[in-house]
Amino acid sequence: MKNKIITIDGPSGTGKSTVAKEVAKKLGFCYLDTGALYRGAALAIDLKGSNIDDDSRCREILSSTTIKLIKDKIFVNGKDVSSEIRSPRISNLASRIAVHSSVREYLVEIQRSSSLSCSVVAEGRDTGSVVFPNADVKIYLDASLNERARRRHKELISKGINIGFDQVLEEIQERDHRDKTRGVAPLVVSENAIVVNTTQMSIKEVISRVLKIIKDNLAFASWDDGILE
Repeated sequence: MKNKIITIDGPSGTGKSTVAKEVAKKLGFCYLDTGALYRGAALAIDLKGSNIDDDSRCREILSSTTIKLIKDKIFVNGKDVSSEIRSPRISNLASRIAVHSSVREYLVEIQRSSSLSCSVVAEGRDTGSVVFPNADVKIYLDASLNERARRRHKELISKGINIGFDQVLEEIQERDHRDKTRGVAPLVVSENAIVVNTTQMSIKEVISRVLKIIKDNLAFASWDDGILE
């Protein structure tokens, strides 16, 4: 049977990662965290002390870099950097290198290859519009700016990162602008994507809603209704 592809896109703070990971687990699919790949690439470039805004230099560094996503771990040149890439700084750098066509071309090939061995739930900002334009089901998660900033601030504080809410709000606004206005693969609601506004929803409710959308749009040989619980 042909591998299935489900994409979940949206801006920061909508719960994409948590939702995609849990949906993949319930369906028995592979989980593809495209954001982790961009963070890994940003870390590799940053470790070289190079100008993150220099497209040609980024291309040069990545041409000799190996980035692998194995389950929920990201490896750069064989080293597990899963914790290092989760800092606000690397997150910001990842957004900046995402405007480079060379970086996107390098990472898109890695992302697409993941669907060759298993069905996937891919989450990111262009998985439905660019990486998998012919995905079986496309979902776009959204939420109000304040709610997304609140969630992100809470997440960072829980990880011991001392940062003010206003700073988080400003960083998300900047990230939104950069993602939506970049010339290459901007953040958009892709064709045929189903939009879910998560502002007033708990993570459990969002997961249930997404699974219901998948059930309604994807024919499984057998579907256990308990999967929605």
